[in-house]
Amino acid sequence: MSRFNTKAAAAVLLVALAACTEDPDPIPPPSSADLIIHGGSIVTVDDSTPSAEAVAVRDGLILAVGDEADVMETKGDDTEVIDLKGKALLPGFIDAHGHLTMVASTGAMVNVASPPVGNVQTIEDLKAALAARRDEQPEGWIVGNGYDDSLLEEGRHPTRADLDDVSTDRPIVLIHVSAHLAAANSKALQLAGITADTIDPKGGHIRREEGTTVPNGVLEESAMFQALGALPQATPEEELAQLHVAQQTYARHGITTAQDGFTQATTLALLQWAADRNALMIDVVAFPGAVTAPDLIGDTRVGHYKNRLKIGGVKMLLDGSPQGKTAYLSTPYHVAPNGKPDDYVGYPAMPDDDVDAQVDQFYAQGWPIIAHANGDAAAEQLINAVEKAEATHPGGDRRTVMIHAQTVRDDQLDRMAALGMIPSFFVAHTFFWGDWHRDSVLGPERAYRISPAASAGEKGITYTFHNDAPVVPADVTRLIWTGVNRRSRSGDIIGPSERVSPMDAIRAVTISAAYQNFEEDEKGSITPGKRADLVVLSASPLEVDPMAIKDIEVLQTFKDGRSIFEEPAD
Repeated sequence: MSRFNTKAAAAVLLVALAACTEDPDPIPPPSSADLIIHGGSIVTVDDSTPSAEAVAVRDGLILAVGDEADVMETKGDDTEVIDLKGKALLPGFIDAHGHLTMVASTGAMVNVASPPVGNVQTIEDLKAALAARRDEQPEGWIVGNGYDDSLLEEGRHPTRADLDDVSTDRPIVLIHVSAHLAAANSKALQLAGITADTIDPKGGHIRREEGTTVPNGVLEESAMFQALGALPQATPEEELAQLHVAQQTYARHGITTAQDGFTQATTLALLQWAADRNALMIDVVAFPGAVTAPDLIGDTRVGHYKNRLKIGGVKMLLDGSPQGKTAYLSTPYHVAPNGKPDDYVGYPAMPDDDVDAQVDQFYAQGWPIIAHANGDAAAEQLINAVEKAEATHPGGDRRTVMIHAQTVRDDQLDRMAALGMIPSFFVAHTFFWGDWHRDSVLGPERAYRISPAASAGEKGITYTFHNDAPVVPADVTRLIWTGVNRRSRSGDIIGPSERVSPMDAIRAVTISAAYQNFEEDEKGSITPGKRADLVVLSASPLEVDPMAIKDIEVLQTFKDGRSIFEEPAD
Protein backbone atom coordinates (compact mmCIF):
# COMPACT_ATOMS: atom_id res chain seq x y z
CA MET A 1 0.00 0.00 0.00
CA SER A 2 1.04 3.62 -0.45
CA ARG A 3 2.30 5.58 2.52
CA PHE A 4 -0.65 7.98 2.81
CA ASN A 5 -3.40 7.30 5.34
CA THR A 6 -7.10 7.83 4.68
CA LYS A 7 -10.44 6.95 6.24
CA ALA A 8 -11.63 5.71 2.88
CA ALA A 9 -8.70 3.31 2.57
CA ALA A 10 -9.22 2.12 6.12
CA ALA A 11 -12.86 1.38 5.43
CA VAL A 12 -11.95 -0.59 2.32
CA LEU A 13 -9.34 -2.55 4.28
CA LEU A 14 -11.82 -3.51 7.01
CA VAL A 15 -14.29 -4.75 4.42
CA ALA A 16 -11.55 -6.74 2.70
CA LEU A 17 -10.36 -8.36 5.93
CA ALA A 18 -13.88 -9.43 6.75
CA ALA A 19 -14.28 -10.83 3.26
CA CYS A 20 -11.13 -12.93 3.61
CA THR A 21 -13.02 -15.36 5.86
CA GLU A 22 -15.89 -15.71 3.40
CA ASP A 23 -14.77 -14.86 -0.11
CA PRO A 24 -11.34 -15.20 -1.77
CA ASP A 25 -12.06 -12.38 -4.27
CA PRO A 26 -9.18 -9.85 -4.58
CA ILE A 27 -9.21 -6.66 -2.49
CA PRO A 28 -10.85 -3.84 -4.49
CA PRO A 29 -8.76 -0.70 -5.01
CA PRO A 30 -9.60 2.47 -3.03
CA SER A 31 -12.10 4.83 -4.69
CA SER A 32 -10.49 7.47 -6.86
CA ALA A 33 -10.33 11.11 -5.84
CA ASP A 34 -12.64 13.82 -7.12
CA LEU A 35 -9.90 16.42 -6.80
CA ILE A 36 -6.13 16.48 -6.33
CA ILE A 37 -4.22 19.67 -5.52
CA HIS A 38 -0.43 19.75 -5.80
CA GLY A 39 2.52 21.81 -6.93
CA GLY A 40 2.78 24.41 -4.20
CA SER A 41 3.29 25.10 -0.51
CA ILE A 42 0.71 23.09 1.46
CA VAL A 43 0.36 24.23 5.08
CA THR A 44 -1.68 21.50 6.73
CA VAL A 45 -1.86 22.91 10.31
CA ASP A 46 -1.61 19.25 11.33
CA ASP A 47 1.29 18.67 13.71
CA SER A 48 1.65 15.05 12.57
CA THR A 49 2.16 16.18 8.94
CA PRO A 50 3.00 19.91 8.98
CA SER A 51 3.50 20.12 5.23
CA ALA A 52 2.72 18.01 2.21
CA GLU A 53 3.24 17.85 -1.53
CA ALA A 54 -0.34 16.99 -2.51
CA VAL A 55 -3.89 16.63 -1.20
CA ALA A 56 -6.67 14.43 -2.53
CA VAL A 57 -10.40 15.01 -1.96
CA ARG A 58 -13.37 12.72 -2.35
CA ASP A 59 -17.03 13.25 -1.47
CA GLY A 60 -16.26 16.51 0.29
CA LEU A 61 -13.64 15.01 2.61
CA ILE A 62 -9.85 14.94 2.63
CA LEU A 63 -8.95 11.55 1.18
CA ALA A 64 -5.15 11.70 1.29
CA VAL A 65 -2.33 14.04 2.29
CA GLY A 66 1.35 13.40 1.68
CA ASP A 67 3.97 12.80 -0.99
CA GLU A 68 2.83 13.66 -4.49
CA ALA A 69 3.57 10.22 -5.91
CA ASP A 70 1.51 8.53 -3.21
CA VAL A 71 -1.43 10.91 -3.43
CA MET A 72 -1.48 10.58 -7.21
CA GLU A 73 -2.30 6.90 -6.75
CA THR A 74 -5.86 8.07 -5.98
CA LYS A 75 -6.18 9.71 -9.40
CA GLY A 76 -8.89 8.30 -11.60
CA ASP A 77 -10.17 9.03 -15.08
CA ASP A 78 -12.52 11.76 -13.81
CA THR A 79 -10.26 13.30 -11.17
CA GLU A 80 -9.75 17.05 -11.47
CA VAL A 81 -6.10 17.98 -10.88
CA ILE A 82 -5.13 21.52 -9.83
CA ASP A 83 -1.50 22.64 -10.09
CA LEU A 84 -0.85 25.39 -7.56
CA LYS A 85 2.14 26.57 -9.59
CA GLY A 86 3.99 27.54 -6.46
CA LYS A 87 1.02 29.11 -4.67
CA ALA A 88 -0.11 28.04 -1.18
CA LEU A 89 -2.89 25.82 0.14
CA LEU A 90 -4.23 26.19 3.70
CA PRO A 91 -7.28 24.98 5.60
CA GLY A 92 -10.34 27.15 5.03
CA PHE A 93 -10.45 30.08 7.44
CA ILE A 94 -12.91 30.00 10.32
CA ASP A 95 -14.58 33.18 11.52
CA ALA A 96 -14.11 32.99 15.29
CA HIS A 97 -16.40 35.95 15.87
CA GLY A 98 -18.48 38.11 13.57
CA HIS A 99 -21.97 38.98 12.48
CA LEU A 100 -22.82 37.46 9.11
CA THR A 101 -26.37 38.81 8.99
CA MET A 102 -25.13 42.28 9.96
CA VAL A 103 -22.60 42.12 7.13
CA ALA A 104 -25.55 41.30 4.90
CA SER A 105 -27.69 44.21 6.08
CA THR A 106 -24.91 46.81 6.11
CA GLY A 107 -23.95 46.01 2.55
CA ALA A 108 -26.82 48.18 1.32
CA MET A 109 -25.97 51.11 3.63
CA VAL A 110 -23.94 54.22 2.82
CA ASN A 111 -20.25 53.55 3.49
CA VAL A 112 -19.17 56.36 5.80
CA ALA A 113 -15.99 54.64 7.02
CA SER A 114 -12.55 56.18 6.99
CA PRO A 115 -9.63 54.77 4.95
CA PRO A 116 -8.75 52.03 4.18
CA VAL A 117 -12.37 50.81 4.43
CA GLY A 118 -14.01 53.98 3.05
CA ASN A 119 -13.16 57.52 1.98
CA VAL A 120 -14.64 59.68 4.75
CA GLN A 121 -12.05 61.83 6.51
CA THR A 122 -14.12 64.80 7.67
CA ILE A 123 -17.70 65.43 8.75
CA GLU A 124 -18.16 67.36 5.50
CA ASP A 125 -17.09 64.21 3.60
CA LEU A 126 -19.62 62.25 5.63
CA LYS A 127 -22.42 64.70 4.86
CA ALA A 128 -21.53 64.63 1.18
CA ALA A 129 -21.82 60.83 1.09
CA LEU A 130 -25.22 61.01 2.77
CA ALA A 131 -26.39 63.79 0.45
CA ALA A 132 -25.45 61.65 -2.56
CA ARG A 133 -27.66 58.82 -1.26
CA ARG A 134 -30.44 61.33 -0.51
CA ASP A 135 -30.39 62.46 -4.14
CA GLU A 136 -30.15 58.91 -5.54
CA GLN A 137 -33.05 57.62 -3.45
CA PRO A 138 -35.59 60.40 -2.93
CA GLU A 139 -37.66 58.58 -0.30
CA GLY A 140 -37.18 56.65 2.94
CA TRP A 141 -34.51 56.37 5.58
CA ILE A 142 -30.88 57.21 4.91
CA VAL A 143 -28.69 54.75 6.80
CA GLY A 144 -24.90 54.87 6.96
CA ASN A 145 -22.40 52.50 8.49
CA GLY A 146 -18.85 52.70 9.79
CA TYR A 147 -18.24 56.30 10.85
CA ASP A 148 -15.25 56.60 13.18
CA ASP A 149 -14.90 59.67 15.37
CA SER A 150 -11.31 58.70 16.20
CA LEU A 151 -10.33 59.12 12.55
CA LEU A 152 -12.43 62.13 11.55
CA GLU A 153 -10.38 65.31 11.38
CA GLU A 154 -12.81 66.99 13.79
CA GLY A 155 -12.18 64.25 16.36
CA ARG A 156 -15.84 64.00 17.34
CA HIS A 157 -19.09 62.21 16.58
CA PRO A 158 -21.48 63.69 14.00
CA THR A 159 -24.43 65.23 15.86
CA ARG A 160 -28.11 65.74 15.23
CA ALA A 161 -27.30 69.22 13.92
CA ASP A 162 -24.73 67.87 11.44
CA LEU A 163 -27.17 65.33 10.07
CA ASP A 164 -30.01 67.86 9.93
CA ASP A 165 -27.83 69.75 7.44
CA VAL A 166 -28.40 66.82 5.07
CA SER A 167 -32.13 66.52 5.70
CA THR A 168 -34.72 67.42 8.30
CA ASP A 169 -37.54 65.73 6.38
CA ARG A 170 -36.02 62.28 6.04
CA PRO A 171 -34.73 60.19 8.95
CA ILE A 172 -30.96 59.64 9.01
CA VAL A 173 -29.13 57.24 11.28
CA LEU A 174 -25.43 56.32 11.23
CA ILE A 175 -23.95 53.24 12.88
CA HIS A 176 -20.58 53.76 14.55
CA VAL A 177 -17.69 51.56 13.37
CA SER A 178 -17.84 49.70 16.70
CA ALA A 179 -21.57 48.95 16.25
CA HIS A 180 -21.98 50.13 19.85
CA LEU A 181 -23.05 53.72 19.12
CA ALA A 182 -25.15 55.54 16.57
CA ALA A 183 -25.87 59.09 15.46
CA ALA A 184 -29.34 60.24 14.43
CA ASN A 185 -30.91 63.38 12.99
CA SER A 186 -33.99 65.09 14.41
CA LYS A 187 -36.43 63.15 12.22
CA ALA A 188 -34.94 59.79 13.22
CA LEU A 189 -35.03 60.74 16.91
CA GLN A 190 -38.66 61.76 16.51
CA LEU A 191 -39.64 58.48 14.85
CA ALA A 192 -37.75 56.55 17.57
CA GLY A 193 -39.60 58.45 20.28
CA ILE A 194 -36.41 59.91 21.79
CA THR A 195 -37.01 63.34 23.30
CA ALA A 196 -35.65 65.58 26.04
CA ASP A 197 -37.91 63.69 28.46
CA THR A 198 -36.63 60.23 27.51
CA ILE A 199 -34.57 58.66 30.28
CA ASP A 200 -31.47 56.60 29.57
CA PRO A 201 -32.31 52.93 29.03
CA LYS A 202 -30.67 50.25 31.13
CA GLY A 203 -27.16 49.64 29.81
CA GLY A 204 -27.20 52.68 27.53
CA HIS A 205 -26.87 56.44 27.35
CA ILE A 206 -28.44 59.26 25.33
CA ARG A 207 -25.94 62.06 24.93
CA ARG A 208 -27.38 65.52 25.50
CA GLU A 209 -26.62 69.04 24.36
CA GLU A 210 -24.46 70.71 26.97
CA GLY A 211 -26.42 72.08 29.91
CA THR A 212 -29.74 70.63 28.68
CA THR A 213 -31.61 67.34 28.39
CA VAL A 214 -32.04 67.75 24.62
CA PRO A 215 -30.56 64.74 22.78
CA ASN A 216 -27.56 65.72 20.67
CA GLY A 217 -28.13 62.74 18.36
CA VAL A 218 -25.42 60.39 19.68
CA LEU A 219 -26.79 57.19 21.21
CA GLU A 220 -24.70 54.70 23.17
CA GLU A 221 -25.23 50.95 23.55
CA SER A 222 -28.86 49.97 24.29
CA ALA A 223 -30.06 53.50 23.46
CA MET A 224 -28.89 52.89 19.89
CA PHE A 225 -31.34 50.02 19.44
CA GLN A 226 -34.29 52.30 20.13
CA ALA A 227 -33.42 54.23 16.96
CA LEU A 228 -32.48 51.18 14.90
CA GLY A 229 -35.74 49.53 15.92
CA ALA A 230 -37.64 52.19 13.99
CA LEU A 231 -35.95 51.24 10.70
CA PRO A 232 -38.20 49.61 8.08
CA GLN A 233 -37.57 45.92 7.50
CA ALA A 234 -36.39 44.56 4.18
CA THR A 235 -38.51 41.90 2.48
CA PRO A 236 -37.45 38.25 2.89
CA GLU A 237 -36.36 38.17 -0.74
CA GLU A 238 -34.22 41.29 -0.26
CA GLU A 239 -32.69 39.84 2.90
CA LEU A 240 -31.88 36.56 1.16
CA ALA A 241 -30.19 38.42 -1.69
CA GLN A 242 -28.17 40.48 0.82
CA LEU A 243 -27.19 37.28 2.66
CA HIS A 244 -25.97 35.73 -0.58
CA VAL A 245 -23.74 38.75 -1.27
CA ALA A 246 -22.37 38.58 2.30
CA GLN A 247 -21.50 34.90 1.88
CA GLN A 248 -19.71 35.70 -1.35
CA THR A 249 -17.70 38.32 0.55
CA TYR A 250 -16.70 35.74 3.17
CA ALA A 251 -15.77 33.19 0.50
CA ARG A 252 -13.67 35.84 -1.27
CA HIS A 253 -11.64 36.13 1.94
CA GLY A 254 -11.19 32.35 2.26
CA ILE A 255 -13.75 31.89 5.04
CA THR A 256 -15.59 28.57 4.98
CA THR A 257 -17.27 28.77 8.40
CA ALA A 258 -18.87 32.03 9.58
CA GLN A 259 -20.31 33.11 12.90
CA ASP A 260 -23.49 35.06 13.46
CA GLY A 261 -23.03 36.49 16.94
CA PHE A 262 -25.98 37.89 18.89
CA THR A 263 -28.56 36.39 16.53
CA GLN A 264 -32.05 37.80 17.01
CA ALA A 265 -35.46 36.35 16.13
CA THR A 266 -35.56 38.01 12.71
CA THR A 267 -32.00 37.10 11.74
CA LEU A 268 -32.37 33.51 12.96
CA ALA A 269 -35.53 33.24 10.86
CA LEU A 270 -33.55 34.51 7.85
CA LEU A 271 -30.77 31.98 8.39
CA GLN A 272 -33.23 29.14 8.85
CA TRP A 273 -35.13 30.25 5.75
CA ALA A 274 -31.88 30.24 3.78
CA ALA A 275 -30.86 26.85 5.18
CA ASP A 276 -34.23 25.32 4.29
CA ARG A 277 -33.68 26.47 0.71
CA ASN A 278 -30.07 25.19 0.62
CA ALA A 279 -28.97 28.80 0.15
CA LEU A 280 -26.01 28.66 2.55
CA MET A 281 -22.75 28.16 0.66
CA ILE A 282 -20.65 28.19 3.86
CA ASP A 283 -21.29 26.81 7.34
CA VAL A 284 -22.90 29.28 9.73
CA VAL A 285 -22.74 29.02 13.52
CA ALA A 286 -25.43 31.16 15.16
CA PHE A 287 -25.35 32.38 18.76
CA PRO A 288 -28.71 33.86 19.84
CA GLY A 289 -28.56 36.78 22.29
CA ALA A 290 -28.81 35.72 25.92
CA VAL A 291 -32.16 37.37 26.70
CA THR A 292 -34.02 35.78 23.80
CA ALA A 293 -31.99 32.56 23.56
CA PRO A 294 -34.32 30.30 25.60
CA ASP A 295 -37.28 31.16 23.36
CA LEU A 296 -35.28 31.05 20.11
CA ILE A 297 -33.43 27.82 20.82
CA GLY A 298 -36.32 25.91 22.39
CA ASP A 299 -35.88 22.22 21.67
CA THR A 300 -33.35 22.79 18.86
CA ARG A 301 -30.31 20.55 19.12
CA VAL A 302 -27.47 22.90 19.98
CA GLY A 303 -24.20 22.08 18.22
CA HIS A 304 -25.63 20.12 15.26
CA TYR A 305 -25.71 21.31 11.65
CA LYS A 306 -28.76 21.15 9.44
CA ASN A 307 -28.21 22.34 5.88
CA ARG A 308 -25.02 24.20 6.93
CA LEU A 309 -26.66 26.00 9.88
CA LYS A 310 -26.21 25.21 13.55
CA ILE A 311 -26.86 26.95 16.82
CA GLY A 312 -23.52 26.97 18.59
CA GLY A 313 -24.71 28.28 21.94
CA VAL A 314 -25.55 31.63 23.50
CA LYS A 315 -24.07 35.14 23.14
CA MET A 316 -23.84 37.38 26.19
CA LEU A 317 -23.03 41.10 26.12
CA LEU A 318 -21.18 42.49 29.15
CA ASP A 319 -19.95 45.91 28.05
CA GLY A 320 -19.30 48.19 25.11
CA SER A 321 -16.42 49.23 22.90
CA PRO A 322 -13.00 50.62 23.87
CA GLN A 323 -12.68 52.78 20.76
CA GLY A 324 -16.13 54.19 21.55
CA LYS A 325 -15.10 54.56 25.22
CA THR A 326 -18.03 52.53 26.53
CA ALA A 327 -16.05 49.41 27.53
CA TYR A 328 -16.09 48.69 31.29
CA LEU A 329 -12.61 49.20 32.75
CA SER A 330 -11.24 48.79 36.26
CA THR A 331 -9.25 52.04 36.04
CA PRO A 332 -10.18 55.27 34.23
CA TYR A 333 -9.85 56.01 30.56
CA HIS A 334 -6.67 57.83 29.59
CA VAL A 335 -8.77 60.73 28.26
CA ALA A 336 -12.38 60.79 29.41
CA PRO A 337 -15.08 61.41 26.77
CA ASN A 338 -16.51 64.91 26.57
CA GLY A 339 -18.80 65.58 29.50
CA LYS A 340 -17.47 62.69 31.59
CA PRO A 341 -15.42 63.04 34.81
CA ASP A 342 -11.74 62.14 34.90
CA ASP A 343 -12.52 58.95 36.86
CA TYR A 344 -14.88 57.65 34.14
CA VAL A 345 -14.39 53.89 33.58
CA GLY A 346 -17.23 53.11 31.18
CA TYR A 347 -20.09 50.97 32.38
CA PRO A 348 -21.34 47.39 32.41
CA ALA A 349 -24.22 46.16 30.28
CA MET A 350 -25.71 44.51 33.37
CA PRO A 351 -24.91 44.16 37.08
CA ASP A 352 -22.84 41.32 38.54
CA ASP A 353 -25.86 39.40 39.82
CA ASP A 354 -27.42 39.28 36.35
CA VAL A 355 -24.17 38.08 34.80
CA ASP A 356 -23.93 35.33 37.45
CA ALA A 357 -27.54 34.30 36.85
CA GLN A 358 -27.19 34.11 33.08
CA VAL A 359 -23.97 32.09 33.16
CA ASP A 360 -25.45 29.73 35.75
CA GLN A 361 -28.61 29.31 33.65
CA PHE A 362 -26.70 28.41 30.50
CA TYR A 363 -24.28 26.11 32.33
CA ALA A 364 -27.27 24.26 33.76
CA GLN A 365 -28.76 24.06 30.25
CA GLY A 366 -25.47 22.76 28.82
CA TRP A 367 -25.30 25.54 26.23
CA PRO A 368 -21.85 26.90 25.28
CA ILE A 369 -21.36 30.60 26.00
CA ILE A 370 -19.55 33.28 24.07
CA ALA A 371 -19.48 36.57 25.98
CA HIS A 372 -18.50 40.01 24.75
CA ALA A 373 -16.11 41.57 27.29
CA ASN A 374 -13.73 44.31 26.16
CA GLY A 375 -12.81 45.98 29.44
CA ASP A 376 -11.00 44.19 32.25
CA ALA A 377 -13.85 44.99 34.66
CA ALA A 378 -16.26 43.20 32.30
CA ALA A 379 -13.74 40.36 32.00
CA GLU A 380 -13.76 40.14 35.79
CA GLN A 381 -17.55 39.83 35.78
CA LEU A 382 -17.38 36.92 33.35
CA ILE A 383 -14.52 35.07 35.05
CA ASN A 384 -16.20 35.39 38.46
CA ALA A 385 -19.47 34.07 37.04
CA VAL A 386 -17.76 31.13 35.33
CA GLU A 387 -15.93 30.20 38.53
CA LYS A 388 -19.24 30.14 40.40
CA ALA A 389 -21.01 28.17 37.67
CA GLU A 390 -18.19 25.63 37.46
CA ALA A 391 -18.50 25.06 41.22
CA THR A 392 -22.27 24.59 40.93
CA HIS A 393 -22.21 22.55 37.71
CA PRO A 394 -18.85 20.74 37.71
CA GLY A 395 -17.60 18.70 34.80
CA GLY A 396 -18.36 18.99 31.13
CA ASP A 397 -16.42 20.41 28.22
CA ARG A 398 -17.48 24.07 28.34
CA ARG A 399 -14.92 26.09 26.30
CA THR A 400 -16.51 29.37 27.41
CA VAL A 401 -15.29 32.12 25.09
CA MET A 402 -14.43 35.69 26.08
CA ILE A 403 -15.06 37.68 22.93
CA HIS A 404 -12.55 40.50 22.31
CA ALA A 405 -10.76 40.26 25.72
CA GLN A 406 -9.01 43.48 24.73
CA THR A 407 -7.72 44.55 28.14
CA VAL A 408 -7.69 41.22 29.97
CA ARG A 409 -4.92 41.22 32.60
CA ASP A 410 -2.25 38.60 33.32
CA ASP A 411 -3.91 37.54 36.57
CA GLN A 412 -7.17 37.10 34.66
CA LEU A 413 -5.47 35.00 31.99
CA ASP A 414 -4.19 32.70 34.74
CA ARG A 415 -7.72 32.17 35.99
CA MET A 416 -9.02 31.66 32.45
CA ALA A 417 -6.37 29.00 31.87
CA ALA A 418 -7.51 27.14 34.99
CA LEU A 419 -11.12 27.29 33.77
CA GLY A 420 -10.38 26.22 30.19
CA MET A 421 -11.75 29.51 28.87
CA ILE A 422 -10.86 30.73 25.38
CA PRO A 423 -10.05 34.37 24.62
CA SER A 424 -10.98 35.37 21.07
CA PHE A 425 -8.85 38.43 20.41
CA PHE A 426 -9.90 41.30 18.18
CA VAL A 427 -6.21 41.77 17.33
CA ALA A 428 -7.05 43.91 14.28
CA HIS A 429 -7.48 46.75 16.81
CA THR A 430 -3.69 47.09 16.83
CA PHE A 431 -3.84 48.48 13.30
CA PHE A 432 -7.24 50.16 13.12
CA TRP A 433 -7.22 51.86 16.57
CA GLY A 434 -3.77 51.20 18.04
CA ASP A 435 -2.78 54.88 17.96
CA TRP A 436 -6.16 55.93 19.36
CA HIS A 437 -5.84 53.45 22.23
CA ARG A 438 -2.31 54.65 23.00
CA ASP A 439 -3.06 58.36 22.89
CA SER A 440 -6.65 58.64 24.10
CA VAL A 441 -8.39 55.45 25.20
CA LEU A 442 -5.96 53.51 27.40
CA GLY A 443 -2.61 55.25 27.45
CA PRO A 444 0.65 53.60 26.32
CA GLU A 445 1.03 50.94 29.04
CA ARG A 446 -2.42 49.40 28.65
CA ALA A 447 -2.57 50.00 24.89
CA TYR A 448 0.56 47.93 24.31
CA ARG A 449 -1.15 44.98 26.03
CA ILE A 450 -4.41 44.91 24.07
CA SER A 451 -5.19 41.47 22.67
CA PRO A 452 -2.37 39.82 24.68
CA ALA A 453 -2.05 36.77 22.44
CA ALA A 454 1.59 35.96 23.19
CA SER A 455 0.91 36.09 26.93
CA ALA A 456 -2.06 33.76 26.49
CA GLY A 457 0.02 31.34 24.43
CA GLU A 458 2.78 31.28 27.03
CA LYS A 459 0.18 30.23 29.60
CA GLY A 460 -0.95 27.34 27.40
CA ILE A 461 -4.28 28.97 26.55
CA THR A 462 -5.96 28.20 23.23
CA TYR A 463 -6.86 31.55 21.66
CA THR A 464 -8.43 32.68 18.41
CA PHE A 465 -8.41 35.84 16.25
CA HIS A 466 -11.41 37.55 14.68
CA ASN A 467 -12.37 40.63 12.66
CA ASP A 468 -15.82 41.18 14.20
CA ALA A 469 -17.14 41.93 10.70
CA PRO A 470 -18.67 44.29 9.76
CA VAL A 471 -16.75 46.32 12.38
CA VAL A 472 -13.74 45.77 10.14
CA PRO A 473 -13.85 43.84 6.85
CA ALA A 474 -13.67 40.05 6.97
CA ASP A 475 -10.11 40.14 5.59
CA VAL A 476 -8.30 37.20 7.19
CA THR A 477 -4.87 37.73 5.66
CA ARG A 478 -4.83 41.25 7.12
CA LEU A 479 -6.00 39.76 10.43
CA ILE A 480 -3.07 37.32 10.42
CA TRP A 481 -0.78 40.27 9.57
CA THR A 482 -2.02 42.24 12.59
CA GLY A 483 -1.34 39.34 14.96
CA VAL A 484 2.17 38.90 13.61
CA ASN A 485 3.18 42.57 13.33
CA ARG A 486 0.83 44.63 15.58
CA ARG A 487 1.71 47.69 13.52
CA SER A 488 -0.58 50.72 13.88
CA ARG A 489 -1.63 53.20 11.23
CA SER A 490 1.25 55.47 12.27
CA GLY A 491 3.78 52.62 12.13
CA ASP A 492 4.08 52.14 15.88
CA ILE A 493 4.34 48.56 17.17
CA ILE A 494 1.46 48.21 19.61
CA GLY A 495 3.09 45.84 22.09
CA PRO A 496 6.15 44.16 20.55
CA SER A 497 6.15 41.44 23.22
CA GLU A 498 2.59 40.39 22.29
CA ARG A 499 3.41 39.60 18.63
CA VAL A 500 3.00 35.97 17.61
CA SER A 501 4.57 33.85 14.89
CA PRO A 502 2.90 33.47 11.49
CA MET A 503 2.17 29.82 12.29
CA ASP A 504 0.49 30.72 15.57
CA ALA A 505 -1.57 33.38 13.80
CA ILE A 506 -2.66 30.84 11.19
CA ARG A 507 -3.66 28.42 13.94
CA ALA A 508 -5.77 31.17 15.52
CA VAL A 509 -7.99 31.34 12.41
CA THR A 510 -8.03 27.61 11.61
CA ILE A 511 -7.57 24.75 14.07
CA SER A 512 -7.99 26.86 17.22
CA ALA A 513 -11.13 28.45 15.81
CA ALA A 514 -12.40 24.96 14.99
CA TYR A 515 -11.69 23.95 18.58
CA GLN A 516 -13.64 26.97 19.82
CA ASN A 517 -16.63 25.65 17.83
CA PHE A 518 -16.17 22.03 19.06
CA GLU A 519 -15.26 21.15 15.46
CA GLU A 520 -11.56 20.33 15.68
CA ASP A 521 -12.23 16.72 14.63
CA GLU A 522 -13.73 17.78 11.31
CA LYS A 523 -12.25 21.18 10.42
CA GLY A 524 -9.26 23.43 10.92
CA SER A 525 -6.48 21.32 9.38
CA ILE A 526 -5.76 19.44 6.16
CA THR A 527 -6.06 15.98 7.66
CA PRO A 528 -7.46 12.78 6.13
CA GLY A 529 -11.11 12.37 7.06
CA LYS A 530 -11.75 16.05 7.73
CA ARG A 531 -13.93 18.32 5.64
CA ALA A 532 -12.29 19.53 2.44
CA ASP A 533 -12.56 23.19 3.42
CA LEU A 534 -9.54 24.76 1.72
CA VAL A 535 -8.16 28.10 0.60
CA VAL A 536 -5.58 28.82 -2.11
CA LEU A 537 -3.39 31.86 -1.39
CA SER A 538 -1.03 33.75 -3.66
CA ALA A 539 1.77 32.96 -1.17
CA SER A 540 2.26 31.21 2.14
CA PRO A 541 2.27 33.47 5.23
CA LEU A 542 5.15 31.29 6.43
CA GLU A 543 7.35 32.12 3.45
CA VAL A 544 7.00 35.87 2.88
CA ASP A 545 8.32 38.84 4.81
CA PRO A 546 5.96 39.27 7.79
CA MET A 547 5.08 42.78 6.65
CA ALA A 548 3.92 41.39 3.29
CA ILE A 549 1.34 39.02 4.76
CA LYS A 550 -1.46 41.58 4.41
CA ASP A 551 -0.81 41.69 0.65
CA ILE A 552 -1.40 37.95 0.18
CA GLU A 553 -4.46 37.38 -2.01
CA VAL A 554 -7.10 34.69 -1.76
CA LEU A 555 -7.20 32.99 -5.16
CA GLN A 556 -9.72 30.21 -4.57
CA THR A 557 -11.92 28.87 -1.77
CA PHE A 558 -13.30 25.35 -1.48
CA LYS A 559 -16.18 24.30 0.78
CA ASP A 560 -16.54 20.54 1.18
CA GLY A 561 -14.35 20.09 -1.88
CA ARG A 562 -16.43 22.37 -4.09
CA SER A 563 -15.07 25.68 -5.36
CA ILE A 564 -17.20 28.56 -4.07
CA PHE A 565 -14.87 31.39 -5.07
CA GLU A 566 -12.16 31.76 -7.67
CA GLU A 567 -10.26 34.92 -8.50
CA PRO A 568 -10.61 35.56 -12.25
CA ALA A 569 -7.44 34.87 -14.20
CA ASP A 570 -5.58 37.89 -15.55
